[in-house]
Amino acid sequence: MEVQKGVNAMLTEERYATILRILKEKQAVTVPELTRALCTSESTIRRDLTALHKRGMLYKVYGGATSIDSNYTAMEEDMPTKSSRCTEEKIAIARRAASLVTRKDFVYIDAGSTTLHMVDFLQERQAVYVTNGLPHASRLSLKGFKVFLLGGRLKAVTEAVIGTEALRNLELYNFTKGFFGANGINIKSGFSTPDSSEGLVKSEALSRCEHAYVLADQSKFNKISPITFANISSATIITGHLRDKKYRDCTTILEGE
Repeated sequence: MEVQKGVNAMLTEERYATILRILKEKQAVTVPELTRALCTSESTIRRDLTALHKRGMLYKVYGGATSIDSNYTAMEEDMPTKSSRCTEEKIAIARRAASLVTRKDFVYIDAGSTTLHMVDFLQERQAVYVTNGLPHASRLSLKGFKVFLLGGRLKAVTEAVIGTEALRNLELYNFTKGFFGANGINIKSGFSTPDSSEGLVKSEALSRCEHAYVLADQSKFNKISPITFANISSATIITGHLRDKKYRDCTTILEGE
């Protein structure tokens, strides 16, 4: 029995090594690709990716994984995966962001894991909130806040409302403050996201904010996703502890407390 356990552990570590080798070569890989390469089931691959993600050896994203060292990612993480990473930093960022809301504000809250944490720290009941995040709207409503949810198509992976109807809804609004998520932050490429439809909603909402803030943990810096939704100078960045000081030359930086 002990011998069998040792063999299973060895096989698991061999799969891990193969996954990391493939990822080093390709920078991004899908579950079906790994299933074929390792001749195993998709459920096994998903468990492997989850384990390697928790070890900090790769980024598990929706449908596959990306390399830790890669600065480009076109794959979108689902909400549970996003929520599992950098949790303490996200909470500090969310607390700092929530402290900026005042009683007279008309606030836009973008879909995303860090902005969802922000809802937990909001105290200002005189402010009015608009969001395209389904769980955000539910949580705001349960807290007794006045909240409007954009109409449109629901994107299951990020639980965000997107599409033409959402864009039309946004044309009615002029926000005092807006709080946004981003998949990538890069000086040249700005704030970016993998999905063009979600990017259009982010861009339109941000353009209608008097003051815009992007909430970003350290994993988002020096990363690039396919769709730029705003220039780096168009929003204040709220982060944990800024490691790359060059961003201070491009925009205002607020660090979580």
